[in-house]
Amino acid sequence: MTDLLAHHAPASVGQSSQDARAAADRAGVGIRELDALPELTAAYELYRRIWRPDAQHVALTVEILRALSKAGGYVVGAYAGDVLVGLSVGLNGVPASGRLHSHMAGVAPEAQGRNVGLALKLHQRAWALASGISSIAWTFDPLVRRNAHFNLAKLGARPEAYLTDFYGPMTDGINCGDASDRLLVGWDLSAPFPPPGAVDDAGVPPLLRCADDGTPFPVPAEGPLVAVPTPAHVETLRRDAPGVAAAWRQAVRGALAGELSTGAAITGFSRNGCYLVARKDNA
Repeated sequence: MTDLLAHHAPASVGQSSQDARAAADRAGVGIRELDALPELTAAYELYRRIWRPDAQHVALTVEILRALSKAGGYVVGAYAGDVLVGLSVGLNGVPASGRLHSHMAGVAPEAQGRNVGLALKLHQRAWALASGISSIAWTFDPLVRRNAHFNLAKLGARPEAYLTDFYGPMTDGINCGDASDRLLVGWDLSAPFPPPGAVDDAGVPPLLRCADDGTPFPVPAEGPLVAVPTPAHVETLRRDAPGVAAAWRQAVRGALAGELSTGAAITGFSRNGCYLVARKDNA
């Protein structure tokens, strides 16, 4: 951990630092800020291994990482022994906003399933609080169910906007072949942690149902609270059934963006993989 997290600080910062250390210990990693050129080079190589970008669409370079680190941005690595297995990069927003934008975070395939991502996120929370930052924002693909559960149920971030094709066409090994829709979330660092977790969607009417081949279609739903399902494994669909994956993109976009445009709010993510949406008078 960085020296910053060891300094005496207000209780909220101290507790967040303890949470971060405990999460790193459970994941079996050490987490530290990266600023030396060899560390940043290793971070770039890990980025390439996780995202598999093509030569024309490289989102990170050693030079960008160097500049972000020098400017006081959040450039952090998770180490299993001497091996870099996780990376998280954030940019400071407009000073008056008191917000950090978490741009990228990833874990090497061999370290996944050990909660390294959670350890990185809790380190980021402690770092932000110690830096006087009150919230963190980031985007994620709303079709990726495990990420929605992690961000909304496990961390307690709250959706703020649906961003249609936010990055335009992407050609890396994760996003290639699909529109880059993203859900923007904000994480209030003053909120209690951990949050309540996944919610129950029993009896909540869905806005989407599936045909026999797994293709979703919209259905009318009445009531103050509605559910928007997600596919169980959209990455598999992109590879094996791209037409079905594209249909899920359009259906979830129509449901979530349509509801949010009326003033509704996404209030949670269910154990069954559904966004729960409270309509305007109940948001």
